[in-house]
Amino acid sequence: MRKNLFMLEELQELDLKIDGRQGGWQTLLDQMVELDQQVEETRLAVDAKRGELALLEEEKEGLEANLVTEDENIARSEVRQKEIKTQKEYQAVVKEITAARKLKAELEEQILQKSAQAEELTADIAAREADLASLEENMASRKAEIQEGLDRIDRELAADAAAKETTVKAIPASLVKRYLALRERRQGIAIVEARAGNCSGCNMNLPPQLYNSLFRGDDLVLCPHCQRMLFLRQDAQ
Repeated sequence: MRKNLFMLEELQELDLKIDGRQGGWQTLLDQMVELDQQVEETRLAVDAKRGELALLEEEKEGLEANLVTEDENIARSEVRQKEIKTQKEYQAVVKEITAARKLKAELEEQILQKSAQAEELTADIAAREADLASLEENMASRKAEIQEGLDRIDRELAADAAAKETTVKAIPASLVKRYLALRERRQGIAIVEARAGNCSGCNMNLPPQLYNSLFRGDDLVLCPHCQRMLFLRQDAQ
């Protein structure tokens, strides 16, 4: 039994190593996803600004079209003004021209504001595009490093899996089954060393007769407190 217990300890060390590598692999994968999200968020922000600029240009074109219409209205009113015979009609046309010129001035001011906003937004987009290009370049380098790490862990996991397979074959199947059940219930730790009269898994004191059974090494002994398998290194006593 003692030999099987030591083999189980070796199996547990391999399993814990695999757990750690898988955790590291997932961490790297999460970093890869986060990098993609950063690039995507930056790209979406640039696209949003481009949409703002397109809307601004559309509004500006609408104002420019209205300005053309008002220029045409003023020109027609000025032509009519020369043909008017009565004072009343003349005053009405003058009022129309005055209102049109006022509206024209307002449109011109709005167009200037839109132009200034478009210029500012264009500069902002250019800066964001430069940042995006730099980010994509840096991310490509970082992702290559992460991929290298993932590939390395994959190779290590393959080697660990082969070693685990060999170890499992050397242990009775019933004992492996029990080990796996305990490992699932005890956060990955199914077998622990009995040391100085205590279980190193839960640090509780072990009954003397149980400790004597461990010393003989004939039977499987479980901690009465945490139910983990116990083994004893006699050279450490």
